[in-house]
Amino acid sequence: MNKRQTGTQYEQLAVLFLEEKGYRILERNFRYRQGEIDIIALDGEYLVFLEVKYRKDDRMGTGAEAVGPGKQRRIIRCAQYYLMRHPEYGLAPCRFDVVSVCGRKVTLYRDAFQTGMSV
Repeated sequence: MNKRQTGTQYEQLAVLFLEEKGYRILERNFRYRQGEIDIIALDGEYLVFLEVKYRKDDRMGTGAEAVGPGKQRRIIRCAQYYLMRHPEYGLAPCRFDVVSVCGRKVTLYRDAFQTGMSV
């Protein structure tokens, strides 16, 4: 299985996990020239931009730890572009979550990072 197939498999696992938690999935793999957002969903009143990270085990750290400042900036830029393309969500509060998959264990990190500005 190549990296793309592995990523798709674990993103699907994350989608099922999120739906069980009440998230309503709006889009998957939203692409912008400067990056991609794995999942965009509604969680109550929040528009949530989610990054999914998989690790076979936690010897090299969790998947959530792999979402460093550079990746956060790319996700934030993509979120800004999404909001520009979807003005119907312009007034919704936004949040950035990370779903970490380690083996088959799924962990949700709500509000995993902040923008430092209004998105």
